[in-house]
Amino acid sequence: MSRFIEGETRTQATLFPDQLDDYVAEENAVRVIDVFIDGLDLSGLGFKTEPADTGRPAYHPSTMLKLFIYGYLNRVQSSRRLEREAGRNVELMWLLGRLTPDFKTIADFRKNNTKATTQVCREFVLICRKLNLFTESLVAIDGSKFKAVNNRNRNFTQAKIKLRLKQIDESIARYLGQIATEDRVELAASKNKVGKT
Repeated sequence: MSRFIEGETRTQATLFPDQLDDYVAEENAVRVIDVFIDGLDLSGLGFKTEPADTGRPAYHPSTMLKLFIYGYLNRVQSSRRLEREAGRNVELMWLLGRLTPDFKTIADFRKNNTKATTQVCREFVLICRKLNLFTESLVAIDGSKFKAVNNRNRNFTQAKIKLRLKQIDESIARYLGQIATEDRVELAASKNKVGKT
């Protein structure tokens, strides 16, 4: 008898829950992503929501956006890593309905829908800020007018709000650039592996 905790044998039959929904808690962030994306007007944002008449059917833009936002929240930038996570991560299996797009499809979707994806990311950041998910700072508007000590960093004018929105857009563009760079690095590495064999 061993003094260590031992796991079950891999050939042991188990009765897992029949529904994937049982593995995702009610307060899990993937449920927020799901509701957020399903509530968007994707065609109004510039996504192509009608499939082509020829060729293999495409993934719906909502599926790809859910994957990107999940990657954003969990700091998974690489298309190849997103592909791997879609095949092994229970949260992503639930979120995507067990779909596993390949890395090329993920990268192409991002490349072909940069402008619309940027708008979705911007909207998502604004909603998260409204729900106080990103910061502990509090913004309050008061109609009183009297002299007071007010730190420049704690008051907001229309110009400061516009500047903050511009910073959010720049941050999203920087993030999308990091993803594209990561994909290029992985593609170059895979070509080098193929060229050496």
